[in-house]
Amino acid sequence: MKTRKESFFWTSYSDLMTSLFFVMLVLFVLTMALLHRKMVATEKELEQIKKVEASTKDLSKDFFDYNKAYKKYVLRVRCFFDRGKHDIFGLPPQTRDSLRMAGEEINRFLKRNHQNKYLLVVEGQASADSEAYSVPNYFLSFQRALALVGFWTNQCRISFNSNCEIQIAGSGDGRLNVDPMRDMREEANQRFLIHILPKNIINAE
Repeated sequence: MKTRKESFFWTSYSDLMTSLFFVMLVLFVLTMALLHRKMVATEKELEQIKKVEASTKDLSKDFFDYNKAYKKYVLRVRCFFDRGKHDIFGLPPQTRDSLRMAGEEINRFLKRNHQNKYLLVVEGQASADSEAYSVPNYFLSFQRALALVGFWTNQCRISFNSNCEIQIAGSGDGRLNVDPMRDMREEANQRFLIHILPKNIINAE
């Protein structure tokens, strides 16, 4: 009788261990499948990140210089404003024409990359040697950036794409902080910087 009870115990114990092993095996296979799926998704996201970041370097070098360290474009069109002025129509016609073509190039870029969402920041800068504001030209540089966007949208009829949000900024003349992107020739700092930042690097799915 005792032998029969012991035989029943070991049989039940063996069945229990077999069931536990089967459960652990199923969990292991399920975990490996989930990890593989996550790895594939991560690889796709990384590929998307590289693709979108690469697209932001796609503007024409005829109008823009790309700074790799700061991921900004410097608008190559030199805009020499009169002292304390921000009116785009105070610039020579040739300069205005170059600004128009630069805006059209940004618009073409947005159309080429219509599948992505971008934040377009137009940043004005002023020179420190010829401006007349007590605060280091933040307001003046902002006014110039605002005037440029207004010139593009109102006079040039550049609507930009629906995949673009526009922000306007003024970074002053750099007297309160050291800006490594500023030109040694102070008058050359009357310029515009263009930031094109991808907003949908990783797909929500």
